[in-house]
Amino acid sequence: MKSLLFVLLPFIVVLMAIDLPKESSVTLTKIVEVPGYCEGVVFDHSGNAYISDTQNGEIYQVTANGQAKIWTKTGAPNGHKILADGTHLVCNGSQHAILHLDREGKVLGKASSECEGKPLRAPNDLTLDSKNGGFYFTDPGGSNANNPIGTVHYVDAKGKTHLVAQGLAFPNGIVLRPDGKSLLVAESNHNRIFVYTVAAPGKVGERKIFANLPTKAGDQIDNQPDGICLDQDGNLYVAHYGMHQVQVLSPSGKLLRRYPGGNLTTSNVAFGGANMDQLYITGALGEEKTTRGGLFRLDLKGVKGLRVLPK
Repeated sequence: MKSLLFVLLPFIVVLMAIDLPKESSVTLTKIVEVPGYCEGVVFDHSGNAYISDTQNGEIYQVTANGQAKIWTKTGAPNGHKILADGTHLVCNGSQHAILHLDREGKVLGKASSECEGKPLRAPNDLTLDSKNGGFYFTDPGGSNANNPIGTVHYVDAKGKTHLVAQGLAFPNGIVLRPDGKSLLVAESNHNRIFVYTVAAPGKVGERKIFANLPTKAGDQIDNQPDGICLDQDGNLYVAHYGMHQVQVLSPSGKLLRRYPGGNLTTSNVAFGGANMDQLYITGALGEEKTTRGGLFRLDLKGVKGLRVLPK
């Protein structure tokens, strides 16, 4: 009996890890609308959400009860993270930089604006390397399927920017797994997720395809993976732009769930709430350039999101 238990235990663990709510059982709630397509949802130490209205150059702060106000205006804000000291890092396409802002939204400076003597093009999203005091970010500026010049960079604890990977067709969402050993990157124009093995901070091995994603159908208008995040079981949540969906992939890249995204042009995702079982979703209600932006919440009982706010 003892030997049989050891044989079955790995399978029991796997089953528990993928015990996600069914699509039909989740509750989707609209939290707030903003004038334009929005991105970069993130939460501060007090539980306030921040979303980037990329069309109008504004970042909104959204309280727990859904009250939104303009927090700052920076040009073309996108991906966003908050550091342990409460200051903010914001990708900004119009300023071709990662901006460093204080708690009130005042720009303190640029955390990155060039790499190896070359200016950044349009940083899009970032992920913190809390163990080593740095962060990774994507720069898809000017890239597409016919011109795959997109890059991934690493800013170390001393503030130096390093080239990590290149040759990508619009690298977008990015997340470093908690053990620091693998880096996941969404390549929007080829509708897939890559994984890189991390050999050392800012140094990765050859990219491998983690998952090829579903393609558009019916009234869906596109199929480009955008922002991504993780839960505590290692499942990857993908905001799938143009598909009205958030798709969930297992730690091995298997498609597990397709949850409603609220927005048609779904752009980014992050876990929040007191129990970290609420998934917040940004994007636009319809076409990116012609409709209002929305922040939605999916209640995923039984799921624990990975808390990315450094302690």
